[in-house]
Amino acid sequence: MAAVSKYLTARSSSITGALALVALCLLKHRRRASKASNGFNRNSKLHSESCQDGRKDKAIVDQLFISRIYKILKILMPQLLCKESGYLVLIAAMLLARTCCDVWMIHNGTMIESAIIGRSTKAFRACLFNFIAAMPLISLVNNFLKLGLHKLKLCFRVRLTDHLYTHYLRGFTYYRMGNVDNRVVNPDQLLTQDVERFCNSVVDLYSNISKPLLDIVIYLLKLTTAVGAEGPVTLLSYLVFSGLLLTWLRRPVGKMTAAEQKHEGEFRYANSWLITNSEEIAFYNGGQREKINIHQTFHKLVEHLKRFIWFRFSMGVVDSIVAKYIAFVVGYLAVSRPFLDPTNTRLDHSTHAQRLEEYYQSGRMLISMAQALGRIVLAGREMSRLSGFTSRISEIQDVLNDLNSSRYERSAVASAGGKASERPQEVENSARPPGTGEIIIADNIIRFEHVPLLTPNGDVLIRDLSFEVLSGANVLVCGPNGCGKSSLFRVLGELWPLFGGRITKPHRGKLFYIPQRPYMTLGTLRDQVIYPDTHMEQIRKEISDQVLKDYLDRVQLSHIVERESGWESEQDWMDVLSGGEKQRMAMARLFYHKPQFAILDECTSAVSVDVEDYIYSHCRKVGITLFTVSHRKSLWKHHEFYLHMDGRGGYEFKRITEDTVQFGS
Repeated sequence: MAAVSKYLTARSSSITGALALVALCLLKHRRRASKASNGFNRNSKLHSESCQDGRKDKAIVDQLFISRIYKILKILMPQLLCKESGYLVLIAAMLLARTCCDVWMIHNGTMIESAIIGRSTKAFRACLFNFIAAMPLISLVNNFLKLGLHKLKLCFRVRLTDHLYTHYLRGFTYYRMGNVDNRVVNPDQLLTQDVERFCNSVVDLYSNISKPLLDIVIYLLKLTTAVGAEGPVTLLSYLVFSGLLLTWLRRPVGKMTAAEQKHEGEFRYANSWLITNSEEIAFYNGGQREKINIHQTFHKLVEHLKRFIWFRFSMGVVDSIVAKYIAFVVGYLAVSRPFLDPTNTRLDHSTHAQRLEEYYQSGRMLISMAQALGRIVLAGREMSRLSGFTSRISEIQDVLNDLNSSRYERSAVASAGGKASERPQEVENSARPPGTGEIIIADNIIRFEHVPLLTPNGDVLIRDLSFEVLSGANVLVCGPNGCGKSSLFRVLGELWPLFGGRITKPHRGKLFYIPQRPYMTLGTLRDQVIYPDTHMEQIRKEISDQVLKDYLDRVQLSHIVERESGWESEQDWMDVLSGGEKQRMAMARLFYHKPQFAILDECTSAVSVDVEDYIYSHCRKVGITLFTVSHRKSLWKHHEFYLHMDGRGGYEFKRITEDTVQFGS
């Protein structure tokens, strides 16, 4: 019996001391959360941290966070009875079942160890058999919980991704987000990684709060019945106090993490810039200059990380004292109080072994409750992390809503070594705000009436532009670089906001734009000709592949079909086709769509003169009216009007006469 008492005493002492492992729980979860927070948006280039009202966005849990998360949750769960709510119920049920399994495991484990120490073979076999019989059920509970969590994360991600892309790909919003409104400079990061992390964080927080709350309630009831309420309440009070204290001390972590994300994003952007523009940089032999830029952004990141490391070191010292060593003392006081109380007569009638067994079982329950309390305390950090994701998702939601309502803002973005303005300044001009002009849809005419031509930054190119073009009258647009030629077509194509005046034009589907560097899409050779149509839309239009080949033949590209092994061939067409072939492919695409008006922006610069003449003649034959941006004098004969911009705010719109053509020739 002495040996048994000695073993149980040592065992129970280690369990009491294990209450100090509350600190380890806190530290362990803290480190995990810190690592996860460091990963939050690590690969993104952040904007200059400004909200719409000019205040810096903070990743904190406040009323604004509650409002934002509520709006997003309405997207994730559009109605009360949906499959997402079913997964929520499944997760809650499995969490409750797992807590019950944990309580049973504590009781059964205590009985097994008591049977071993008491040398009771019959009791040992019975308890072990019970454990073996319960294993399939416990395994099912754990894996059903994982299934529910993974399914819910996926459902949330599908709903939020569909919602955001519906708004992002509406009209020209995807273009305006980067070229007209620059509040969000990395929508790809927001729409992919940040959405995934947000959905994972929401589900994990639901699980990490629900399970500890259930554990606390169940263990509190069990412990109150076994050893009274004083011990659990003491431990609960201290852990709540220590959690609030540590949360208050960790407040700078959110701001420092956001700053780290910003510097990480800038460093990534500098490397991405080098990759994107590697050919131009190589031609200029600018490797050393780019090295300086990259080292500057990396130095900022390193300096911030050094400060962050020292802050985490100091917080680690405080964590060890508050959450580990003091928790050790409180653990002893909480567990020993009912056993050392002289007024507790119930324990006087029990044997030493019975008291040790009861103390051992109560200690394990207190440890489990302490761990649950630790997870609740650390939920504050999880909430702060979630608020960061919520801020990012809300940011792109607000911008998408503004852009789809024709509201634009541009904020000053920090250049290398410079500082960004802290307040976003709305695009302004002396006359009207953006989006106040009028667009009238009418076929076979393009008319500008007193339209101010401005960039999204508010730079005035032409204060009052007026001209009219009817179908059949080709227009040559010319002028020096920066005079507003491309800006004119961006306004005409509704890519840029209209600051005033009135534009009469066909529906955007009847306008076709061909840039100097034609876009080749991912897909088959057929897709290059019919883009943006799909193969099914081609079939509905009753246009055969033979007709497509005729279009290619007219631009001297019919050999491409045989060379690339047929219409279904898939290649990286931006690399496979030469510059001239891509320009001629774009002209074949123009023949396929047959728009009322086409804008040719230096798109025949790599095409021979004879092919160019045929292209212009064929466009006139099929009724496509052209706006051509070109400096080639040979093209004057194919146009009826010219629009000349002088680059100083003036312009001239006149008919081309024979003298003009001869002068151009």
